Amino acid sequence: MQETLYWLDLLGVAVFAASGALTASRKQMDIFGFALIATVTGIGGGTVRDLLLGIQPVFWINDPAYPLTCVAIAVMVYFTAHLVESRFRTLLWADALGISMFCITGAAIALAAGAPPVSAVILGTVTATFGGLTRDVLCNEIPLILRREIYATAAAAGATVFVVLDLLGTPAWLDIALAFTTALALRGAALTFGLYFPVYKTRPGRDYSDDGS
Repeated sequence: MQETLYWLDLLGVAVFAASGALTASRKQMDIFGFALIATVTGIGGGTVRDLLLGIQPVFWINDPAYPLTCVAIAVMVYFTAHLVESRFRTLLWADALGISMFCITGAAIALAAGAPPVSAVILGTVTATFGGLTRDVLCNEIPLILRREIYATAAAAGATVFVVLDLLGTPAWLDIALAFTTALALRGAALTFGLYFPVYKTRPGRDYSDDGS
């Protein structure tokens, strides 16, 4: 299972790095900007997770495959982004794939570090969302996590499915498959059908008059 999770994590980094590089292309950055945004997006969520868990050094320090993957993806997108017809739509789906992978690896790493199940779900969600959040803040975009469509909820649902199935002792491949499907189905439905939770509606403020009432 550890090897499967490693490759899933590295694939998630690659997909998230692509989403970061696509954002850099929309902002017309130079190749250094591509590499920076791709790297921050790819490893940002996992870095926050490891810091919260007290894992030292964080995962990419001793494994250069992670930052090198981000840079390689950034260079590739730099030279090919103009071929993508709808970069924002592609970014959204790349991001959806990324959160579906990272919610699993984040929760698994948290469980392996001894985190309780609820904390593992939270850390799986953090892993899945904080890279994209950092990307959007750096690029002066409204973070996807703050948009109306279902986003963090999809990551939390995927992490929950993984943690529950892991506690039940089901086969690892089934844990991963069902958690990935859950997260991607929810986020994909939000992108396809515009699903979102009800938003707060403003109401007239109460009139506090001086009549003593």
